[in-house]
Amino acid sequence: MDTARDKLTELLSSLDGTGGNDISRATSPGAGPQDSDTTGEHGRKISRSRPRTYPYFRYLPYKVEDEAERQRSLDEIVKYLYMSVEAGDFSPGAQHWTRELRAWLGLKFDPTKEQRIKLVRVYYELALAPGIDVTTAERFASMFMLLTKRKHYLRPIKDITLDWKPLWRELKGFVLPSESGLIQATNVKRNYRTLTKLCAFAQLYFDPQEIPLMLEEFLPYFNNSFVEGAFVVTGLFNLLLPTSPPPVGEDSLLPQHYLPTLFHLWSLVNRSKVFDTTFLDLFSRLARDSLPAAHISCSEYGIFTRDQSALIFTAILRLLEIPVGQATSPYSTTVDIGAGLGVMLERDPKKHPIGHQIARWIVMSLTPACLDKPDSILSNLEGLIQAVETFFHPSNSGAWTKTLSQLVYYLADFFVMRWNREKSGEMDVPNDRRLNDALKRRFVLCLRDVIFMGIYSKSGTAMNFSLSTLQSLAYLEPDLILPGALQRIYPSMQGLVEVHRTTSSLRSLQILSRIMVRTKGFRCHVTSLLGLSLPGIDANDLDKTLYTLSYMQSVCYNIPFHDLTKGKENVSGSMLAAEWVTSEVARMEQEGASVELDYIDGLTDEDEEMILRSSTASFAEFLSSFLGRVFTLLENLPDASRVRSGSPEENVVNTLPATFTPLLASLSPELYDLALNKIADFVGNHVIHQARDAMAFICNSLCKICPEKALKRLVPMLIATIRTEIDENGAASTRNTGTDVLPRDRGLVWSVSMLSMCVVHVGDAVLSLKQELFDIAVYMQLKCKGIPTVHISNYIHHLLLNLTGTYIVDFSVYEADVLARGLGPEDWGKISNPDELNIKWHVPQPAEIEFAVEIFRSQGEAAMRSLVSLIKGTSLIKRDGSDKAWSDELSRNLVLLRLLLAGVAVLFDLKAVSKRTDSSFGAPNGDIEMIQANDHVTEDLVETEEDSLEDALSSNEEDQTRPTFHYPDGYALAEESPLYTEVHALREQMGALLHEVHQFLVEKQQDDVACFNPLYTAYKSWFIDVGIEKSAHVLDRVTRLFTADIHPYKISGLRKDYPRSLLLRRANVYHLQRLRFNACPRPSSDMDKMLLHDLAQSSVSSYAEVRRNAQSAIESASKVIIGARPLLIPPLLQAFEQGLQENDFARIKGAMYTLLFGSLAKTIGRDWRFAPSVIRSYLTACTVDKPSIQKLCSSATFQIMEFGRSSERMVILDRDIIHALESTGEDVSSYIENKKDRVKKKRAAGELKKASLSDELVNIARTSHWKKASRTAAIVVTLGFRFDSLVSNNMIDLLTKGSIDSHPGLRAMYSGALVALFSLLETRSVCQHNYENYLLDKQLILDKIEVTTRRDEPEWTSQHLASFAKADTAYYIDHEYPGWLVWGKTMPGYKSDSRAEQEYDGEEKRVIKAIGNTLDREWFASFFGYLKQEPRDPAADRFRVSSAMMLSYAFDLMHDGRTTATLKEIKEEIATIFGDGTDKHQHRATAEILGGLLGSVHDKKIEIRALIWEYCMSIILKVFSDGLTPENSGYWTTFLHLLLQGKDPRRSWPLVEWLADFKLDMSSNAAFKESSKIMLLQQCIADAGWHFQLEKPILADFLQHLDHPYKGVREAMGHTLAAIYRTRYHESYKDVETLIASQKAASSIGTAPYQPTEEFSDTIHEIFEQLEKWRHERTPGQQTPSSYTSGSKTILLWLDSMLSSYECTQLLKFFPNVFMEQLLHMMDIKEDQELQGLAYHVFRHIPNIPHRLGEDAELIASLIRIGTTSSLWHQRLRVLINMQVIYFRRLFLISSDQQQKLFDCVAGMLNDNQLEVRIGAMTTLSGMIRCSRVALRDSVVKDLNKTFTNMLLKNPLPKKPRNNLSATSTGTSTPTPEHTKLVLTRHAAVLGLGALVQAFPYTSPPPAWIPGVLTTLANKANSDPGMVGKSVKSILADFKKTRQDTWHMDLKAFSPEQVEDLEGVLVKSYFA
Repeated sequence: MDTARDKLTELLSSLDGTGGNDISRATSPGAGPQDSDTTGEHGRKISRSRPRTYPYFRYLPYKVEDEAERQRSLDEIVKYLYMSVEAGDFSPGAQHWTRELRAWLGLKFDPTKEQRIKLVRVYYELALAPGIDVTTAERFASMFMLLTKRKHYLRPIKDITLDWKPLWRELKGFVLPSESGLIQATNVKRNYRTLTKLCAFAQLYFDPQEIPLMLEEFLPYFNNSFVEGAFVVTGLFNLLLPTSPPPVGEDSLLPQHYLPTLFHLWSLVNRSKVFDTTFLDLFSRLARDSLPAAHISCSEYGIFTRDQSALIFTAILRLLEIPVGQATSPYSTTVDIGAGLGVMLERDPKKHPIGHQIARWIVMSLTPACLDKPDSILSNLEGLIQAVETFFHPSNSGAWTKTLSQLVYYLADFFVMRWNREKSGEMDVPNDRRLNDALKRRFVLCLRDVIFMGIYSKSGTAMNFSLSTLQSLAYLEPDLILPGALQRIYPSMQGLVEVHRTTSSLRSLQILSRIMVRTKGFRCHVTSLLGLSLPGIDANDLDKTLYTLSYMQSVCYNIPFHDLTKGKENVSGSMLAAEWVTSEVARMEQEGASVELDYIDGLTDEDEEMILRSSTASFAEFLSSFLGRVFTLLENLPDASRVRSGSPEENVVNTLPATFTPLLASLSPELYDLALNKIADFVGNHVIHQARDAMAFICNSLCKICPEKALKRLVPMLIATIRTEIDENGAASTRNTGTDVLPRDRGLVWSVSMLSMCVVHVGDAVLSLKQELFDIAVYMQLKCKGIPTVHISNYIHHLLLNLTGTYIVDFSVYEADVLARGLGPEDWGKISNPDELNIKWHVPQPAEIEFAVEIFRSQGEAAMRSLVSLIKGTSLIKRDGSDKAWSDELSRNLVLLRLLLAGVAVLFDLKAVSKRTDSSFGAPNGDIEMIQANDHVTEDLVETEEDSLEDALSSNEEDQTRPTFHYPDGYALAEESPLYTEVHALREQMGALLHEVHQFLVEKQQDDVACFNPLYTAYKSWFIDVGIEKSAHVLDRVTRLFTADIHPYKISGLRKDYPRSLLLRRANVYHLQRLRFNACPRPSSDMDKMLLHDLAQSSVSSYAEVRRNAQSAIESASKVIIGARPLLIPPLLQAFEQGLQENDFARIKGAMYTLLFGSLAKTIGRDWRFAPSVIRSYLTACTVDKPSIQKLCSSATFQIMEFGRSSERMVILDRDIIHALESTGEDVSSYIENKKDRVKKKRAAGELKKASLSDELVNIARTSHWKKASRTAAIVVTLGFRFDSLVSNNMIDLLTKGSIDSHPGLRAMYSGALVALFSLLETRSVCQHNYENYLLDKQLILDKIEVTTRRDEPEWTSQHLASFAKADTAYYIDHEYPGWLVWGKTMPGYKSDSRAEQEYDGEEKRVIKAIGNTLDREWFASFFGYLKQEPRDPAADRFRVSSAMMLSYAFDLMHDGRTTATLKEIKEEIATIFGDGTDKHQHRATAEILGGLLGSVHDKKIEIRALIWEYCMSIILKVFSDGLTPENSGYWTTFLHLLLQGKDPRRSWPLVEWLADFKLDMSSNAAFKESSKIMLLQQCIADAGWHFQLEKPILADFLQHLDHPYKGVREAMGHTLAAIYRTRYHESYKDVETLIASQKAASSIGTAPYQPTEEFSDTIHEIFEQLEKWRHERTPGQQTPSSYTSGSKTILLWLDSMLSSYECTQLLKFFPNVFMEQLLHMMDIKEDQELQGLAYHVFRHIPNIPHRLGEDAELIASLIRIGTTSSLWHQRLRVLINMQVIYFRRLFLISSDQQQKLFDCVAGMLNDNQLEVRIGAMTTLSGMIRCSRVALRDSVVKDLNKTFTNMLLKNPLPKKPRNNLSATSTGTSTPTPEHTKLVLTRHAAVLGLGALVQAFPYTSPPPAWIPGVLTTLANKANSDPGMVGKSVKSILADFKKTRQDTWHMDLKAFSPEQVEDLEGVLVKSYFA
């Protein structure tokens, strides 16, 4: 049975869900605006530009609705949607219709293009409308994404363009909050993830004509002074910049116009991973979208230039983060930490892995132009893969493994997709850009080797990626992939290699099976491989069994198991095939991995057909042994530990039926009979309890394929066994405890399970056995007790499903007519056309329905009779409490009822089920009336106290009805026919009986938990199993299985290329989708209401188990009954209140769970008839003394707070877009007006309730215990804050007094709320007290002015900056971005002398007055006192910005004279708090108070400002001069940051000036004092950024004293120097146009930023000359610090800080001649390890700093110079480290002549006379060879091999003279210089040859020249004494060690003589 199988394969996103839409869109380019024009009238009316592949409607076995009917439904949905939006009813109204629309689309119905365009616009508008509720907006956004999910729905630009500005407006609030000026504490922001996702969908439809506007808008924000700006701007480009091709003729919109600028921006932020990822994402999309546009020029580099492409490839190499030698990461974390809010604009790396972007960029840039050019995207791709090749090997795995495997997976996937879509014409690419065969071949060859390594990866993820890649490559070029694959697979299938290679091979076979079956020659291997895979079915290795079964399944889907030798004279038996395969395998073994199997030309078609026919002769033998192995497996299966645990046993049981169905379906009739007999015999003669399910599934597969034969053979046998078991063995004659089946009953359960699976989904064949099946059911029910009864009821359930369902009974791999004509070789791997299927369905016949109703009646009535007798006490089984027989019997009958209801679910009709006994309802149009949608309130209940209020709240909506839609789904009964009436009457009776059982149990047996469980699952079934068996989640399960089965057949760019049997199953899934659609929520009948009350009663039972079951039933029922929730809430609320009164913990818990943790909570939050009492009860519950209830309370807090959120007051929409939906036919304005009115009334009533509750709660909060008070306060804040009325005076009193409460938690909470109130006040007054302004962010900030920039004057920038060096100015510039990169026309400024008063209206004045009255001296005194308290948690011991904010608002009122406290009093209090300043807590409190005080005056009159600054500076200077200690300096640094961050430094001029006047005091020995002042200065410079203009004296002072004796001071100086130089750089182009023009003119990658100024260069040279002088002055070996060591450390810290930051390229030109040798000297100071370490650290930065193309020559020259000429071996060794890294990082940028020089240098260094250097040179050389391109690699290897071999041969060791040792000689002698030189030369040659061998550690088989080199080493140098011989031995041992896995193949590369020579060295003999 399909539904019960759960398949293993990774279950991808569901078919129609939104799961798959993240990546799917990122693939094929949308067609550009220049395709053929079909926008005429006709084009608007068609629904799809690409017709559906699969004709869903045609394949259903019943007549479906016509197109007009579907359109009518859509018009209706759209009409109601329009009315809801117009009336302002977004939730539930518009949300309900959105859900209806989603369901309509889910049925594969298509709107016309015109309709889709309107809807897309409307949903885009709704998703971004200001003022709309956040969760509602998310629903609309997701609908927008669904409507634009696939690109072929709407062509961008041509069909529709969207406006990017609303999205920009929303994003701006997140990423540029300083722009809007105020923190919005009360308005809940929408989720930024939703916005970035919206961008991904909407971006396609932005008009390229808008690019200049976007550049104008975003670029001015770019600045590195506050680097967040740079991250934000690039993030915005990536999300919003349109990449669709611009119209022809608009040259200024072509990518190359603005690309140089983008590359320039990229180079402004170096060493950032975020930047690399973002730009790759943007460029890859640009490459994809520009590909189809013929007017965008395209070369061998795609639409990019050579320089651009080289830079992108270099970035790709960086992004893969491949470790090189001792290099550190190319990225610096400090840069990316600066991204700040820019992080919000990044795409989620899990959904958009970097490999995806890289692959998209590469594949979408490939064109045939790449083929004949030596340097192109293709050749660079080959270079890239060759460079990282060894990192794919399983032995070399690490953090990079997943990224690399992902990269090749996406490369192959994109290529396949592009290939297929170009072929099908779906991607309209100009002919000269289309992929061709030569390109395809080179592409596959490029990836082939690494994939053959990847499939053996140790990481599961990497292996999955590699296998999928293998499939894609084989699909592209079977002849290149299959030979290599088979050559690896055969040995591992024959068991010659490690186990993990066998599983890999089985998985590869599964992936390749389909391609093999379709490829000439290779298909002849299929049968022998099937035979070889049989041993994989093994009970001891279940994983391997799984893979074997999956492989067989995939073969069975694609070939017929028919013996094709029948009736052919020229082929008999399987001899021919066996001989051919044996010879082929032998050939593969002979030729090794490079084997070429050319079957296309090397094998004639006739021969191939004969071999194929011959190979099919062994199918019978295969089938027998396969079944034998499966039976053995089943006999040895371990017991599955738990059900649904995901254990291997369970997976095997689930995979068996998945393999058997296709296998049995593809058998020829003779083979089927063979299988049937074997299986039937096995079932009859065995009982294997743990294999019961698996065997039952196999029986089911058998019966589904050929029901007549199978049922005839199996059913009589099973029925006989069952009778025997019951009558003779006494099976199931008594009840049993526990859950295990007794051994006595196992035979019975085995047979019943087989029988029940034999009769499900097999069609009408069961009718021939009707009587037997009916009788055995009655007989078993009569006789059996205990656990077997569940299986018996299940059998009845299955039989009912089989009789009543509509399902497919066709599993064949071929159409009937094909089978009739007989199959031949041409039918192997046949492609089925989804459009030409003939499907056999089972549609229930009258006879079947009658039989089903008969079973339903007889079994149902019997069950009801026994239930009645059990509760009436008339039954033989008595309820005496001694044993459990009564409960057992009751449960058994309840289970049977449930299964009966579920079994005939499809016969229940919604209309009949929801009939009420009174006839007051039924809508005029014959549709079922719907009052409220699915999870929403029906608002027609309860009228009590204040009638008018309640009326408004319940807004009775009986006066209009909501239509529902119903589509044909093959319903089997005629309305009002006798059977129809009978079925529904029985259902009613069962419902009534369930109610009675419930009442009886509650009264008499309430502790009998075992009975409640089946009772409530029966309730659940009664509610939800109407129309479709929902309780079994049929659709979900079938869909999941279907998705798992089609997964292996999904090929990018092809649609539904599945085997026939899977295509058939798609129709079955679609039928179920229709059933599910029709089973929509229904109105409640009286019975429904009664049963719902029962559930409500039990969901607060005293027994946890009972509560849980009842709650789960409530959740299910309220989803299908309209208006269930408001029915359930009152009784539950009552129980909650009662429980609290009686302290009944169980009730409280039950009520809280049901009300607050399920779907009822949402209803309560919307329905303010219930909310107040729920909130009151919740607060009472907070004081209940029970930990479990306390835990519940704390988890529910958030839910309760949500209740109080203010409802939507105003939503601002573009009416034109909405009016487009209006239907012309009818006038709906009166309806809209009515509805508007109701919505308004309801809102007003709700707000009244909220206000009165809020007041009540304020009083509770005042008096309660802190625990309750804190919860109450949290609720009050959401309830009581409103834009219009602000807050009540009562609440103000609570908040202000609460801010000085003695409880720290409450204090924090109340002050937080008070800050929020102040913020709301301020926001309200700057929005001019107008809500609309508030929503649109329109703010009138009094002192804000727009300063016009004089950007056309050349001197403007320098004048602007100079103004920051003096205090007085007419306006302050708080933002750092204006003018850093480009100047705008104006920039925001703030008047420096503020005279305007903020205007307040009455409400605001009331609030201010109320707050001010409380803020007296006492209040401040206690607030300050609490600040000084020591925090309980040491982590909280820091400057708390929240306290400073709170105080700044309070002082603000004081300055305006609105508080009772005065400045004089405050000063006195501050003095008391600061005391003597000895304690760190005094400092923290004072810093916070002063922070608040200074923050409160920044917009006050100059006089007040001067006064406060003067007072504060007196304290600050005292502290800064001598009060700082390591304990308190952190507080003061934050204080400074708070003052300066994002502010004009002139606002805090006294402080900035004082800090900038700092001079080092060389006589002082207080190191901390000095360093802490420098740290404060550094903070000041970092915060002021490029606006800091007082740097000259500081630089002069620091540079004079670089050799400061104290470490702390040096560190502070180094970092400050870096901070000063970092903020000196700015570009300041006069406008965006100039920027773009100058970048374009400079080069295709823009200008190089950070060119050092002359002044800077002179400074650096001077410093290093001074350093050199100091170096000579220092005595070598001096232990004490010297000027040289101290100065060096300062400089190193400064360099380290600059090199790990984005402006590192400023130092590039100093590397070769200034830094390098000095760093090496520093590393030689052994006496100072700190210095050595620092210098080494900075030295390793050097190769990671990106050079531009061709700028690396000097650096490489200097490395070579030092390596060859330095006299110190340490220095020579160290430059080797950097050579290798530079070589690798710059693979794509380095010139060939530099490459050659590096190789010569390293090879030369093998002759170094220091051993360490020689060994270093060897590893460097092998590394460089390994990552070079093939052509270069080959030539280098050839030259070096020759050189080193000659060196070795021409310098032989002299023969030892014999016997001339004189008596006195000891045999040792001092080596002569000649001898030493000879040994050195030989060692160099050995190491050189070793480097060549080690450069290819994993290549298998080894390159042809390696055996020769190894033999030379073994013969000529192995016996050398000392290091030479040792090196040879280690080289040979390593060679063997890295090839352990492939040794059997690699050995074949050696000739017998060579093997003999190596024997002694490579292969250690046993005795060695």
